[in-house]
Amino acid sequence: MLPEPVPVVAAGWCGRLRRQQLVAVLMLPLASLAHAAFPDFSQVRAAHRPSEAVWLDRHGQPLQVSRIDRSVRRLAWVPLRQIAPVLQGAVIASEDQRFAEHSGVDWQAAAGALVERLQGSPRGASTLSMQLAGLLDADLKPGSDGRSVLQKLAQVSAARGLEQRWSKAQILEAYLNLAPFRGELQGIGAAAAGLFGKQPHGLNQGEAILLAALLRGPNAAADVVARRSCELAAQLKARVGCAYLQGLGAQALAARSNLADIALAPELPALLPLRPGERRKTTLDADLQAFVRDVLQRQIVGLRERNVNDAAAVVLDNASGAVLAYVGNIGRQASASQVDGAAARRQAGSTLKPFIYALAFEQRYLTPASLLDDSPVHLDTPSGLYVPQNYDKNFHGTVSARRALAGSLNVPAVRTLLLTGTAPAFNLLQQLGFNLPYNGDHYGFALALGAPDVTLLQLTNAYRALANGGRYSASSLSGSKPAWRSTAIGTAASWLAADILSDRSARSITFGLENPLATRYWSAVKTGTSKDMRDNWCVGFSRRYSVGVWVGNFSGEPMWDVSGVTGAAPAWLEILNRLHATQPSLPPAAPKGIVPQAIRYRPPTEPPRHEYFIAGTEQTVWQAADSGGNPIRYPGQGEVIALDPDIPASHQQIWLRAERAGEWWLDGMKLGSGANWRWTPSKGKHRLRWQAGQGGASAQLQFEVRAAQ
Repeated sequence: MLPEPVPVVAAGWCGRLRRQQLVAVLMLPLASLAHAAFPDFSQVRAAHRPSEAVWLDRHGQPLQVSRIDRSVRRLAWVPLRQIAPVLQGAVIASEDQRFAEHSGVDWQAAAGALVERLQGSPRGASTLSMQLAGLLDADLKPGSDGRSVLQKLAQVSAARGLEQRWSKAQILEAYLNLAPFRGELQGIGAAAAGLFGKQPHGLNQGEAILLAALLRGPNAAADVVARRSCELAAQLKARVGCAYLQGLGAQALAARSNLADIALAPELPALLPLRPGERRKTTLDADLQAFVRDVLQRQIVGLRERNVNDAAAVVLDNASGAVLAYVGNIGRQASASQVDGAAARRQAGSTLKPFIYALAFEQRYLTPASLLDDSPVHLDTPSGLYVPQNYDKNFHGTVSARRALAGSLNVPAVRTLLLTGTAPAFNLLQQLGFNLPYNGDHYGFALALGAPDVTLLQLTNAYRALANGGRYSASSLSGSKPAWRSTAIGTAASWLAADILSDRSARSITFGLENPLATRYWSAVKTGTSKDMRDNWCVGFSRRYSVGVWVGNFSGEPMWDVSGVTGAAPAWLEILNRLHATQPSLPPAAPKGIVPQAIRYRPPTEPPRHEYFIAGTEQTVWQAADSGGNPIRYPGQGEVIALDPDIPASHQQIWLRAERAGEWWLDGMKLGSGANWRWTPSKGKHRLRWQAGQGGASAQLQFEVRAAQ
């Protein structure tokens, strides 16, 4: 319902009757003009497009509101019933006092305007219908010198046409939604929010009067707006005084717009582009998104003194691939708040090791119980000597594959890559969605230590594949169903890798028992630090979620003394704890093809334990090089030594080692004497014998040398 019409102001020197007669004579020819054809009210309302696009979270809650149309600031269409009646009355009083009575043209107001124009004091006489016609038709908009006579005549005809097709309520509603109020603020929704931080239904009388006064001159100076507001308040016999209106106007017009974007996920406009006015539901969870950003901000505050300024995190649902949280940077505190750290390519560090080991399990070159040599190795490459080092700068001798992976030992990882071959390992990473720009030969040995540049989203989703038994599907922000595909990692091999990454005891060889990687529930996790401390990662998964965290500097500047357990891991742990605050994460059952087996080592380099094997690879006793009293310390019984075909054999020499001096024999031929003998490996199976002088104690074993594929 429209507000009550405002009483007509007394006519000037001509008198009301004389004005009406004069206007009737001057404007009579307009009555026969054809009415301009305008769309229906419903069409105009449907065509209305806010300048913003809205991204919703999975529950329909606004997550990100970003302005797309930079030419205007316009919000959603506001129905008349949601606009304060006091504003409707103020607008009619200011712009069209006889709005409820005329049929598009207020002849009385037009006559008065004509007389005042002749006297040199021009004022407008456009009704709300006429003004709306000008807003709807670009041809009716005034130029720098105002509207021409023909435009004015067309505007009158259009207003009469609107009145015949639209109701008064529809005309007022459309006008209030399309009229410019101040600067770029168009429509009552943007004006109420931008100037007063309110919804249109919540405007008080003073705010309504100020907004109505702005319609006459949206960009008028503050003192002009104040004067017009005071005049309108007096006309309405308002409860608010002029001093109040002056203060209200000065505050509202001087302050920055209250139209602040909702920015819980500022990365979304680039990831899921929308047009102005569009609304789209995403897979993100607004509460989780806010929590993850807060965790990262607090973590970076604690790391500033170590020259760490940036962080990013991703949370995925394992079953669907839905992205539940996506934080590309920590916001204004970031070194570059426009950079998306979850999509930026950074060096992966040790986070690629689980895939290399899983491939070796799948190829049956290794089992979790297999023994690997963690001792210094010098490898010549085209770019120079390559000497892998461990995280703790120590070497651990003979270790099982379980401890080597859980403890993130570098030398065993390189030896594992030599077994699998760089080409199969590279192909596996490609199948896991990494889209690496170079081939495996480009990365060489460093593939095992994470030389490739990957994104946090790619890395987290690859770990999600491990959580899903080796099956890969792309992650999704839009809720599309996962398109699963098999990878080169089988279910059994993936399960073994996940089991190792969840093994707190095996991890203790490097990280100790108490660290941010240990959760109260089942989880599998891996850390990684890139060359020169430029990137720090912590990526892992529970039964339901996969979480990846990166910390570092967008500039590539090195961090100072930051490791996996001090950089990204604390944030990873806090996020995963929040996800499992009310729900447990139980260990996944062993899949078909996994065989449990009690094992022991000779000598007991590691305690007896129950281990898991892919069927057909199980073994009870694992013998190290010096086991069972055998004086040969290296190589071990049944050990496989892998060569890289790209490196000359003379540069891949190994040391045959014994506990004391003796004679070395290989395949029936004497090599030489001593406790250690440097030997250039040759491909094939070999029988090695050591003897403590002529007639002395002897020992022998078999081992194999393979060339990497």
